[in-house]
Amino acid sequence: MTASTPNGIRPLDGIRVVSLEHAVAAPFASRQLADLGARVIKIERPGVGDFARGYDESVHGQSSYFVWLNRGKESLTLDLKDPEAQAILHKLLADADVLVQNLAPGAAARMGLDFDTLHPRYETLIVCDISGYGDAGPYRDKKAYDLLIQAAAGLVNLTGGPNEPSRAGVSIADISAGMYAYSGILSALLQRGRTGKGLRVQVTMLETMAEWMNQVLYLGHYSGKPPVRVGASHPTIAPYGVHRTGNGSVIFSVQNEREFANFCEIVLGNAALASDERFSNNTARVRNAPN
Repeated sequence: MTASTPNGIRPLDGIRVVSLEHAVAAPFASRQLADLGARVIKIERPGVGDFARGYDESVHGQSSYFVWLNRGKESLTLDLKDPEAQAILHKLLADADVLVQNLAPGAAARMGLDFDTLHPRYETLIVCDISGYGDAGPYRDKKAYDLLIQAAAGLVNLTGGPNEPSRAGVSIADISAGMYAYSGILSALLQRGRTGKGLRVQVTMLETMAEWMNQVLYLGHYSGKPPVRVGASHPTIAPYGVHRTGNGSVIFSVQNEREFANFCEIVLGNAALASDERFSNNTARVRNAPN
């Protein structure tokens, strides 16, 4: 996303964010806030820092993940179990607009950094909590790595070819959680502008992925057909995906009837195909697509 900056003013100039973050989801959310002008102060563990620093060494010796997710931020190391470090953190929170955290389940609450504890002291502070599965339930304390969330949400079962499931090629569960956290924080800032009060934004990775799976849920429930893996093809749109030709493979993505008519006339050189009953609408094309 880009935002125009008349007179050099960015949308979140003057907003201060403190982030107790690691890995992908929370850093992705706070980095977008930084892109819009917020001052983001990233709190890291002494000695090791955000463990995403060690994912690889591809970018001049630094992790590609870390470089991608942490541009435009300031970094401070604090041992949050130390009372002096806690005092420093609270000095930062006194002037902060937003606290973002994706610590282990229950860790923030044990340190008094949950919304219910902080709100009486900092009533304008917005607290954004990002977790794998939420505050309660049987999965609360389970690991919430991206692949595990993709599997739990059913995405792995839709990704890949007919004979083998696959994870999505990027950390999509983390990214979806980061996106919802980002939009939730922006919404909370708007709400605070009306009420003068901070509020809690709660995001779980599983719920964000479940939301993105709703179209598949509707399709499977109302069609009566379980979803299947179709590789680069599409279960409900045709022509769509990789198609072999005499000169190699090409990718088509034809989304509507106007495009299909143009495709038949211009690409295939056979305008009559658009009115052939086997191909005259998308449902017919999917039904008659080669397996």
